[in-house]
Amino acid sequence: MNQRVFLAAPFKQLLNQNNRVNTETTQSLQQVMQVLEDKGMFVDNAHKRENWGLEMMTPTQCTDADFNSIKNCDVLMAFPGSPASPGTHIEIGWASAFHKKIILLLKNDVDYAYLIRGLGVIGDVEYIYYENMNSCLSQISNVIDNYLQNNKVLSK
Repeated sequence: MNQRVFLAAPFKQLLNQNNRVNTETTQSLQQVMQVLEDKGMFVDNAHKRENWGLEMMTPTQCTDADFNSIKNCDVLMAFPGSPASPGTHIEIGWASAFHKKIILLLKNDVDYAYLIRGLGVIGDVEYIYYENMNSCLSQISNVIDNYLQNNKVLSK
């Protein structure tokens, strides 16, 4: 059975004048999704679901979709955002309340909210600190390999 990952990241604050998620963020999220999918994981992501901003859901639709996706996922992986992304922080809170494995992707030398930095005190949180996307992807690969091995899940 494939493990389910909900990949959370800032959304509305990254939309450009054409109502699309900026290219750099789109590429980064697609790279993360590829690493996860290559490990045999099913990835749920609002950016992709909403066609990178071109098919925005209503507030009611996206709240329901994200809440249920997080409720049913095995792992929440998140770029919390700096400045903090309110939606991403809510998703992290839901995952914490559901006792999900949480992997937080934090860029070096960026200031994140205290409750993000301290979340590991109350939940199953793994922090990945990275310098650039290549470093982030490499660490994600290693963390997911360990997660799959510890959870006795066979990857593809």
